[in-house]
Formats: sequence, structure tokens, C-alpha cells
Amino acid sequence: MMKFAPIASLLVAGALIAPLAVQAQDKPASPAKVWVKDSVVTTKIKTLLAAEKMSSLALVHVETDADGLVQLSGTVSSQADKDKAEQIARSVDGVKLVDNQLMIAAK
Repeated sequence: MMKFAPIASLLVAGALIAPLAVQAQDKPASPAKVWVKDSVVTTKIKTLLAAEKMSSLALVHVETDADGLVQLSGTVSSQADKDKAEQIARSVDGVKLVDNQLMIAAK
């Protein structure tokens, strides 16, 4: 009977661990991968805004979530700048929706 005790212990341990291995395979992308994807989209938008060389576009804040929603906030000098920032954000791969919360500065 003593010879079977270690084998029985291993079988019980294996039976308890197997469901955990199966569950690990069903997990979605890790939060780190999602964060990297979001930050890449945000960086692309900020780079394109900077390339426009409009001073008010430097004051645009960009937030991106895991579902491709981009929120623009901050202040711009004109409606044209507000529209341009939204157009730039929409042009980036991975962006599904743009929530343009930009305010136009009083002159």
C-alpha cells in the first residue's frame, strides 16, 4: 500500500491542476497587450497632429480605449482645427469611433 501513496497523490494533484490549465487557454489578450495597442493608436494620432504644425493642435489630449474609442479633449483655436483633429483621429488604423470633446477658445 505504501508504494501506491505517492502515485495516488500525483494523480489527485494532476486532477486538481488540469482545469486550471484549460481555463488559462480561454483567457483574452493580456492587459499589457491591450495597453500597448491603445498607446500605439494614441501615439499615431499625436504624431499626425504634431505634423500639422498648428499651434492649437498641440493642446489636444488624446485617450484611446481597448475598443478603438478615441476621445479628443482640450482647446483649439477654431472650428477648422477641431474638425481637422477629428479627421486625423479617424484616419488612424484601429480607431472605430471618435468622441470629439474639443473646445474652441474664445478670441
